[in-house]
Amino acid sequence: MSKKLKKRLIRIIIASSLFVPLLIIDKVLDLSHYYGFVLPLCLYLAIYLFISYDILIKAFKNIIRGHVFDENFLMIIASIGAFVILEFPEAVAVMLLYQIGEFFQDLAVGRSRNSISELMDIRPDYANLLKEDGSLEVVDPELVEIGQIIRIEPGEKIPLDGVIISGASSIDTKSLTGESMPADVIEGSKVISGTINLSASIDVKVEKEFKDSAVSKILELVENATNTKSKQENFISKFAKWYTPIVVVSALILFGVGFAVTKDWSNWLARALNFLVVSCPCAIVISVPLSFFTSIGKAAKLGILIKGSLYLENFNNAKTFVFDKTGTLTKGNFVISKVVPETNKDAILSAAAIAEGQSSHPIALAIRNALNSEIDSSYKIENVPGKGIVATKGNDVILCGNSRLFSEKNIKIADNNEAGTVIYVARNNEYLGMILVKDEIKEDARKASDYFKKEHIETVMLTGDNEAVAKEVATELCLSSYHHSLLPQDKVSEFEKILESKKDKSLVVYVGDGINDAPVLARSDIGIAMGGVGSDAAIEASDIVLMHDNLISLINAKKIAKKTMRIVMENIIFAITVKVAILVLSVFFKVPIWVAIFGDVGVALLCVFNALRSGRIKKED
Repeated sequence: MSKKLKKRLIRIIIASSLFVPLLIIDKVLDLSHYYGFVLPLCLYLAIYLFISYDILIKAFKNIIRGHVFDENFLMIIASIGAFVILEFPEAVAVMLLYQIGEFFQDLAVGRSRNSISELMDIRPDYANLLKEDGSLEVVDPELVEIGQIIRIEPGEKIPLDGVIISGASSIDTKSLTGESMPADVIEGSKVISGTINLSASIDVKVEKEFKDSAVSKILELVENATNTKSKQENFISKFAKWYTPIVVVSALILFGVGFAVTKDWSNWLARALNFLVVSCPCAIVISVPLSFFTSIGKAAKLGILIKGSLYLENFNNAKTFVFDKTGTLTKGNFVISKVVPETNKDAILSAAAIAEGQSSHPIALAIRNALNSEIDSSYKIENVPGKGIVATKGNDVILCGNSRLFSEKNIKIADNNEAGTVIYVARNNEYLGMILVKDEIKEDARKASDYFKKEHIETVMLTGDNEAVAKEVATELCLSSYHHSLLPQDKVSEFEKILESKKDKSLVVYVGDGINDAPVLARSDIGIAMGGVGSDAAIEASDIVLMHDNLISLINAKKIAKKTMRIVMENIIFAITVKVAILVLSVFFKVPIWVAIFGDVGVALLCVFNALRSGRIKKED
């Protein structure tokens, strides 16, 4: 709790401890009967000024600036009016309860803000720069250049993105991804800024300047998260601007008409004051932004960075999700699913591993990993663009590639009808067989697909793979449709067609992970970047960043968005219903001011407490 809130709480306690005994004494002895109204007026006025001096000052400053009509102004008019009709306890009660309501509202907002502020602690304060003589210099991370070496001791934050060149340790990534299990890292492992080194000293070669590092990007996202307002927030801002003056004029009309008809000024002034108190819009004005703020903070703790409440609102309304395949629905990790014929498996793998021995392609890595023996690296390797590889050593010639390479060499190959990437292998013009390589489907992709199907959400996959591969993935995940054999530029045009096909103007989400996804992310109604520590271009172009490289976060984000919008509507409907009911009663009957106070402070508190529920969901693991 902040010092400001503590001071307000102390003031509320002192004012309450003075007001309650005075109220009891006044009710028992009727002070005005013995001393006239001067003594009770002085006593109640003293408590009133003590509890409300900050509101009086704030209202006065706002009036000077030209901002006359706000909730402070309404409360002051209502309380002063109560003094005018000699309802001194009601005048103090209005301000005391208003302060109590404001205290709880500020407390709730403060706690929600802390969930965002905790993320701000990921900013590193310093970096240990390793100098040429082996000594360390403590410097500002912003002064470290690409290629320099920094040392991170156990317990220290990693200040910049880089790769480990010495040492091995465990890294706590919870602050960025929400992942509670530490990640083990060794030489060659990449580390990202904002995470914490846990167990041993490591030396890291810096790969990005601080302004381009993961922690800098994330801090920028978090700081700007509340700048983009939802449609409801924008409407409420405009609504509050015109609502208060209308309420004041309506209260004056109510008093004027009632007094003109009955000549009972005290009765109608009391009704007009009730009208002012209950019509204060703070329940909606505070609770709606608080709902979004709470949800954005909760999402951030789960490793879901949402760039503004508008995107949270739109995400809830999205009915079509378009996915990139590789790295999003699949692991991007190729594995050998089949070798044909099985009887010649070792010979096929051995020859293919020789041909692929110098390649860094994921398929080449999958072939090498499948071979248990050492690879002969003395072959001369020739890459045939778009076709495959020719490996030569004396009279020994190995061909490894697609059907076009074998057609060019007039080598007959076996027919294949299976889905996946096929690598044909021949040695000395003799066809050995083929290797079927597949990209593994993520387990979380199956869970996400099941969830979207249950929610009646359309799912579409865009991929550069051939039709057989695309069909197999789409069938296994029960996707609504798929588009195959797409080049990066084709994805944008295909996505445009999907947007145009939505005659109901329903929102379309695109989920991707790579730099070639950035154009589609930018074109989508809502762009979601998977594995947020990956492509900078994808982060810049997206509206939501999933720090986890999985689709479970997508389910959690959808749940948060759905619950947030439900709570926002609950608060709006509840507040308006209660206030309208009390306003109608105030027009036709003399309603006690306590009812009006509940219609303002009570409703506001209930809406605030309900808003704090918005980030609480049953998290998927």
